[in-house]
Amino acid sequence: MAASDIVVIMDFDKTIIDCDSDNWVVDELGVTRLFNQLLPTMPWNSLMDTMMKELHAQGTTIHDIVAVLKRTPIHPRIIEAIKSAHELGCDLKIVSDANVFFIETILEHHGLRGCFSEIDTNPSFIDEEGRLRIFPLHDFSRHPHGCHHPCPANMCKGIVIERIQASLSAMGEKKTIIYMGDGLGDFCPSLKLGDGDYMLPRKDFPVWDLICKNRKQIKAEVCEWSNGEEFEHVLVHLISKISFEKNNTAKLYSDCKLQTIQGAAFEAFTKTLYVGH
Repeated sequence: MAASDIVVIMDFDKTIIDCDSDNWVVDELGVTRLFNQLLPTMPWNSLMDTMMKELHAQGTTIHDIVAVLKRTPIHPRIIEAIKSAHELGCDLKIVSDANVFFIETILEHHGLRGCFSEIDTNPSFIDEEGRLRIFPLHDFSRHPHGCHHPCPANMCKGIVIERIQASLSAMGEKKTIIYMGDGLGDFCPSLKLGDGDYMLPRKDFPVWDLICKNRKQIKAEVCEWSNGEEFEHVLVHLISKISFEKNNTAKLYSDCKLQTIQGAAFEAFTKTLYVGH
């Protein structure tokens, strides 16, 4: 099936789920005021790690955090779209500035974890005291990633996309990439996509605004979406379109090859026949 030649890469916050997972947990667990006070003083990932420390000190457990994550808003059509894309044979990946624990907890709750072959995000783990620790994916204090696009210091998604593309090339696989995102950090990976790929920005969100202002820099075809229904419609339609085109191209190549072989065989036969006489 040609859908197996499609790699769908998705952002998580405000793309798969309909909010920012960090803000959701902070707000739901009642530490928004402290979060806002400390926000100007430290990097985002360090701030989230500090919030987890504060919540732990207040007696908040991992089970409390999980309960909040299970209430995270996600449109039911997005759930169905992800399942459909997976069932059709697409390779699904997540590239997100959230963290592993938040993402996997939410995906598992909705039966979606098995749909994704890879999750690139900020690392997190539960320590021996039962406290959730959160760290940046990229150690920007020692080795800045050097990207000049509006990528956060802890993660350049463009670098992640280049690694995925290099991995596909190393395996000799020519695949179509569909990228879905909403934020400023999703602009850099959109520049890494090539002809035949697709960029699906969420309309009226930061990445959509940037793409509109820099449309000539984007080689991929751009298809916007606004909500869960459009997410599903655009994604499933594109998968069908790409699969149909790939199947027809393969059939055309096969037919042409067969005709060439038949023509060559006929020519060889007639030459042999002529020599025989």
